[in-house]
Amino acid sequence: MTAAAPPPPNMGLTAADREAVLSALVDQLNAYVFPAVAEKIQADIEQRLETGGYAEIAGAQQLADTLTVQLQELSGDRNLRLHFSPVPLPHIDPDAAPDPQDLERQYQASRRRNFDLNRVERLAGNVGYIQLFSFEPPELAGDSLAAAMTLVTHTDALIFDLRHNQGGSPATVALLCSYLFPAHPPVHLNDLYWSETDETHQWWTVPYVPGRRYLDKPVFVLTSPETFSAAEEFAYNLQALKRAAVVGETTRGGANPGRGFRLHDHFWVFMPTGQAINPTTGRNWDGTGVIPNVKVPMETALDTAHLMALNHLLEAGAEGAARRELEETLPRVERSLQRARQDLIANLGGPK
Repeated sequence: MTAAAPPPPNMGLTAADREAVLSALVDQLNAYVFPAVAEKIQADIEQRLETGGYAEIAGAQQLADTLTVQLQELSGDRNLRLHFSPVPLPHIDPDAAPDPQDLERQYQASRRRNFDLNRVERLAGNVGYIQLFSFEPPELAGDSLAAAMTLVTHTDALIFDLRHNQGGSPATVALLCSYLFPAHPPVHLNDLYWSETDETHQWWTVPYVPGRRYLDKPVFVLTSPETFSAAEEFAYNLQALKRAAVVGETTRGGANPGRGFRLHDHFWVFMPTGQAINPTTGRNWDGTGVIPNVKVPMETALDTAHLMALNHLLEAGAEGAARRELEETLPRVERSLQRARQDLIANLGGPK
């Protein structure tokens, strides 16, 4: 027996299906975190429906792409997106308890990736380095994060590399931030306002962390256009509280959390239903991204931050063997940074 061919990626769309998707989208926009913007989008879709504005859209993927452009142009929100699935979508209750087998599979998959703790090491000059690809939930990644912070506890400066971090759990952001501040008083990090329930969830540093805290030492956070969501919050929190310098490129700019809503057997929409509000700035990074303190290409961000850390430690008056290591390391990092810059310039020139 041969397996049935999968549905084509841009399967045909009947007028009835098209109108059903659009009507469901109009209704679901009531859950959007910004009611005034939702009303504007709803009015626009309804007006187009009345005048046959979507009649020429005959493909399912075409509808998803067209509506995504429309939603984002009207809202300015890059997170608002209509998706098409060739495979029928299941009916999932968002309030249902997670399936234990699904949780176990998630844990096993996360464990194989070491909970996205990709590298933890001591760089030359006694500078700690943690490369983190996501913020896995604390019940999964907490022990590994504690081990990482223990490994770097005796370094004199610390670099968090979030250049390829796509986000994750705000609880893990709060946990990792907690290592960088004293236990008392607690520090107010961020608020998440949920429009569906009209509730605000406050995130603070926690009074207890496994191992020692990393206090009174310089911290750097590396960012890129790939840095997104919870990773942006980590950088933004520390920057707003003047606890870390952000080095690299402006991040993607996704501050408002949300979830997917099923509209039809083959269509679903991702819609922000919450809003991040930083208690220090009163704003967030949505749309703008986190703007680095030191703007450099992402390819040179690590050498730049390493060099900044070394210079800081020299200026702070390191003595003896520590100073000799710093003085030996500094020219090596400078040469590495110069090579990286030259490589970038050569790549910009293209093939000869």
